[in-house]
Formats: sequence, structure tokens, C-alpha cells
Amino acid sequence: MRALAEDLCDLDARDLLRVRRTVGSPQGAEVELEGRRILCFASNNYLGLAADPAVVAASRDALDAGGASAAASPLISGHMDAHEALEREIAQWLDCEAALVFGSGYHANIGMIGALADRDDAIFSDALNHASLIDGCRLSRATVRIYAHGALDDLEEKLHATPARRRIIVTDSVFSMDGDTAPLADLAEIAARHDAWLLLDEAHAMGVFGEEGAGLAAACGLGSRVPIRMGTLGKALGSYGAFVAGSRALIELLVNRARSYVFSTALPPAVIGAAQAAIRILRDEPQRRARLWANTRRLHAGLEAAGLRLGPLQSTIVPVLLGEPATALGVARRALREGVWAPAIRPPTVPPGTARLRLTPIATHDEDQIDRAVDVIARAAREEGV
Repeated sequence: MRALAEDLCDLDARDLLRVRRTVGSPQGAEVELEGRRILCFASNNYLGLAADPAVVAASRDALDAGGASAAASPLISGHMDAHEALEREIAQWLDCEAALVFGSGYHANIGMIGALADRDDAIFSDALNHASLIDGCRLSRATVRIYAHGALDDLEEKLHATPARRRIIVTDSVFSMDGDTAPLADLAEIAARHDAWLLLDEAHAMGVFGEEGAGLAAACGLGSRVPIRMGTLGKALGSYGAFVAGSRALIELLVNRARSYVFSTALPPAVIGAAQAAIRILRDEPQRRARLWANTRRLHAGLEAAGLRLGPLQSTIVPVLLGEPATALGVARRALREGVWAPAIRPPTVPPGTARLRLTPIATHDEDQIDRAVDVIARAAREEGV
């Protein structure tokens, strides 16, 4: 076991050691962190639904009605009325034929890619895709071609040069660490031109983009041109789990082939109930998204005015680019001492030399909280020599 200790020491020496922090309250604009009440800009609870009374009540009702667990995988006895109802609701919300609920976004991505691609196929993956997409591509046994981030010419060149039985373009719609968005209209055109499928991970777009929060593809009017969409229930929807949406044939194939679905216990009823309530709220209350975007613009403008280097304002993720891990850790620690949780993101999550703070305002932050975060982070950066 000495080698394990040496590995940990090496991570620590390079400022790459990660530790868990314990939250002692429901997730919200403020949380209790290890006995202190602090402002939280660290979660993906974009609409503030994780502790919303209506979502919590729906979860409690579903717990009473369905019990604590599904107690089996979906193809044995774990597929319950609650799962069936949620899948119908997701399909109706996204205006597609069918949907399938998975245990997590990671489960969904590795399961669907592995079910759709094999050794005779080729996958074309954006260089900055989420780890779950990367791992799904690797596990599929297909030929994987990485194209430069958002580089359409590079993607087309690789499509031209790669013969395969089936070709799949895989991308996030919102990139979780940079906050930028994929060029979806161009990607849809390229997919059609090359007879390829476009597989879209909408984890950080569902609930945030579109008239009813139905994601970036819907906001761009491209829902029907993206045959495979994944979204999570545990970010803007404030619950847990994920789903894949598309044609009935796609969903039936995943039910039969997606190993992460077939061999996992189905989500518990309480989680399903919370997700259903959240979908209804985000469809009925567009003012939540309006507040989220207003908070994001205020935060971005304030940090930019303070002279910090930011990523593009294309989503509700605000990266503060700091360079080296030690600098990012230093700024994050100083901010946390002042009551603002702004986590440091370091390699391998992001490329070397691009360590950053990743800030995620939520709809339930007020303007004073946003302004306080700007002041604290700007001061922490100056004190750290940024």
C-alpha cells in the first residue's frame, strides 16, 4: 500500500490533490459548509430547485406511494409506474417519441454510446467533451477520432477520411468547464451531409435554455435534427439521474443493449417524483430562467470590470481563468475564508495551464449576494497576485 501513499503525495506536491467538503444543509444560494454559513457558487442547482418546497413535497409523496427503492433492475421488476410516467413526461416535454431514465448522466453516456457503436463504427468526439462521453467512446470499441474543440473543418476532414459502417458525432451542448456552447446548427448540417448521427449531451443546458427549458437544441429549433439527446435530472432539475430522448426505436434498443441500464437498480420513486415536479415547475415558471440569466450577466460583468480573465458569456457557467493550480487554489481558499465558495478546477479536469475558478450562480441568488461574490473573488485574486 506504500505506492498508494506515494501517489497521494505526488498529487499533493503538484497542487492536484482533491478533498471532499461536507455540506450540512440543503443545497441553495447559501449552504452550511463544515459549520459555517457561506454563499455557494459551486453547485449545478441552476434554478434553485434542489430544496424547493414543491419539489421536496413531490419527492415525499412519491416515497410514501412507491417506497424507498425500486429494488431491482428495470428489466426484472424495477420499472415502476413512476418511471413510466416520468419517461412519458420527458418525451412530451422534448417533443420526441420516447425517453429512457438512467441512474446518472455517467450511466446514460457510457450506456448509450456502448449500445450504439461497436468495432465496425467510428465516433467523432469534441476534444473538450465531458469525461463520461470520453469514457463511453473508449468503452464502445469503436474507432474514436478526436476533433479540435468546436473546429468544424477538422471534424469534416476526419469524417471524410474515416470510412465506417456507422458514424456518430458526439458533443456536449454546453461545455461544463469553459461554459461555451457547441455550434449545433453547423454540426447538424455536417451530420446530415455525411450521413452521421449527432449525439448531444445536454446536461448543462436542460432547464437553462429554451422557452420551456428544453435545452440548447430546442432553443436553436434543432430538436428534430438531433436524433439522440441526453439530459440530467440532477442539475437544473434539482433531483438525480438522467435520461436519453429520441425515437422509439432508439429507446427500445437502449433497453436491450445499454449495459448501465440493464444491470443497474432503477432510480428510487422519491427521486422520480422530485424530477417530475421540477419539469412542471421549469415549464410553468420561465421567470426562474430569467433570474438565472440576469444573475449570470451581473456576475460576469462584475468580474470582468474587476479585471479578471473570464470565459465567454454563452451559458450560466462563469469560469475565472487563473493558469496554474497553485494560483487557483490560493484564490479559492481566500474566497472561502471570506464566505464565498468558488471551487478551484485543476488538471486533469481542465488542460494544463488553464486552472480556474468555476462559478455557477443560481436563480435564487439575489443581487447583493452576486455583488458580494464579485468583491470577495476580486480581492482574493489581487491578494494572490493575479
